[in-house]
Amino acid sequence: METAKKRILTGNKAMAEAIALEMERDPNVFVLGEDIGKYGGIFGSTQGLIEKFGKERVLDTPISETAFIGAAIGAAAEGMRPIAELMFVDFFGVCMDQIYNHMAKIQYMSGGNVKLPMVLMTAVGGGYNDAAQHSQTLYATFGHMPGLKVVAPSNPYDLKGMMISAIQDDNPVLFMFHKSLQGLGWMEQLDVSAAHVPEESYTVPLNKAKVVREGKDVTIVGIQMTVHQAMEAAERLAADGIDAEVIDLRSIAPIDKETIIDSVKKTHRLFIVDEDYKSYGMTAEIAAIAAEEAFYDLEAPIRRLANPDVPIPYSRPLEQFVLPNADKIYEQVKSLMNE
Repeated sequence: METAKKRILTGNKAMAEAIALEMERDPNVFVLGEDIGKYGGIFGSTQGLIEKFGKERVLDTPISETAFIGAAIGAAAEGMRPIAELMFVDFFGVCMDQIYNHMAKIQYMSGGNVKLPMVLMTAVGGGYNDAAQHSQTLYATFGHMPGLKVVAPSNPYDLKGMMISAIQDDNPVLFMFHKSLQGLGWMEQLDVSAAHVPEESYTVPLNKAKVVREGKDVTIVGIQMTVHQAMEAAERLAADGIDAEVIDLRSIAPIDKETIIDSVKKTHRLFIVDEDYKSYGMTAEIAAIAAEEAFYDLEAPIRRLANPDVPIPYSRPLEQFVLPNADKIYEQVKSLMNE
């Protein structure tokens, strides 16, 4: 008997399929943003939607993030389920008031009487020489803001399942997708940007981390690209007799403390790697969780690897110097194991 062939999708196709399934299921779901119609989104997240659903439900907007995110907030308050795309997370500065003071706070300030079932999806990450204004992740910037759910899937399966969960959620969700994991032809092709994705609709929780590699010697917590770098480093560490457990954080807010703490209690060592800035970021938050909840289980100091506190350089050698990678993780975890 032949084994059924697995269906492989890139990250962008997984996202577009999730949105299409929800638009078919619920007529209140619609999409708006810059270049999301005929162009299909600059990172492919809305490919094919305008052909299926037309211009009334897939709205190309003028270049005014304040206007179209504000329109999405208003539509959500009236019972629709909009999905707005902020082309690059770096652009949030021009629409900060809509995100921070309206999207995040209206439910609270209305005493729960006004719900905002909306998704704001946005591209994050560097590695392809797009310089300081197009290469940030800014996970902690939004995780720090009460009132938002913030997610960062690392693979096509989770991109589809978490997008469906986000659209169905009655709370505002900031959905961060990493450009390098979209599988686009004009970017460097990574094997991890394509994976098995079931055709049917399914959901992945918005509040759970995932142990993607079990181990007993050290816990490595990563987010998006750094998960894959950690997996590569873990294979090299295994050859040296070091058994690393790797956690894909997936959810920035709420953060899954239990999975992190359970792992640290098992391995007694913690290494955190993040493509965001090191100061005041996710590495610091996760380190604080471990220090507060599992301090006496630690047998060595917590180690962190993240971007130094500089704008992301345009120069490829400089950009590669500041970004985390598997080599850096491997070397620093080996050093941690000697402490």
